[in-house]
Amino acid sequence: MDLWQLHIFCRVIEEKSFSKAGDVVHLSQPTVSSHIKDLEEHFGCRLIDRLAKEAVPTPAGKLLYRYAIRLISLKDETETAMAEYQGSVRGRLVIGGSTIPGGYILPRIIGAFTQTYPEVKVALINGDTRKIIDDVIAGTVELGVVGAKSSDKKIVQHELIRDEMRLIVPADHDWANEERIDLKRLLGEPFVIRESGSGTLTSLQQSLARKGFSTDQLNVVAEMGSTQAVIQAVKSRVGVSILSTIAVAEALESGQLRALRVDDVDLTRHFYLTRNRYRSTSPLGKVFSEFLISHYELHMPHRQ
Repeated sequence: MDLWQLHIFCRVIEEKSFSKAGDVVHLSQPTVSSHIKDLEEHFGCRLIDRLAKEAVPTPAGKLLYRYAIRLISLKDETETAMAEYQGSVRGRLVIGGSTIPGGYILPRIIGAFTQTYPEVKVALINGDTRKIIDDVIAGTVELGVVGAKSSDKKIVQHELIRDEMRLIVPADHDWANEERIDLKRLLGEPFVIRESGSGTLTSLQQSLARKGFSTDQLNVVAEMGSTQAVIQAVKSRVGVSILSTIAVAEALESGQLRALRVDDVDLTRHFYLTRNRYRSTSPLGKVFSEFLISHYELHMPHRQ
């Protein structure tokens, strides 16, 4: 067993495919399969099952994946520390972003960061808020940016970006020319909602709860697994929704959608830079955190 084999193994698990993993690491599929076979012989058990068109880890494979991620992370941290000691910033950093940060905020920041530090490679893992927080706890990602606060004691969060959610309707909707809508009027309107685990849903639930309401009172006609799916559903007149204005900026500018306030409901939320309280931040992770914070002209809050 060596770290390169573990790296290939992790890529197969993450890509759910031997061929896609080969594309990522620039190896042929037979070579990737050979490395996985060597690992299985080393540990004396099967690590990956091929089910239909997907490569799925066995229970033993899931266990190895957790340790492999930690070993690879420690290797990256070691290389970064040595590079920093010699006065340079280089290495590989794995970060996570929930739907809005991962799709609309972090890619732009990563582009600016890698232009400033061209010897750094940043891998971005996307998922809902719950998944990214779980990944930070597990060490799969070093840092995350998510759209909801976590109550887990293993997590430390710093308020990073202020976001405004609004009621989003099609441009030809009866409410399209109104600036504000009373909450009681909204309760009867067909509504498209995000799935459980998303920061958008959590923020909406909290906002309604402060006014004595719940999402159960909404006339939910569809539940979607991504913000883009919700946007398409609103455009297709499946229903209205409450979404981040960051996510719908292009549709608002093009005039396809309209954004309204909901009377007496504070739909402001924040995105949070998230890390594991009990894991040391790597030198590269610190540089990226400082870059991210300085980009938004915020200062680093005191350590918790």
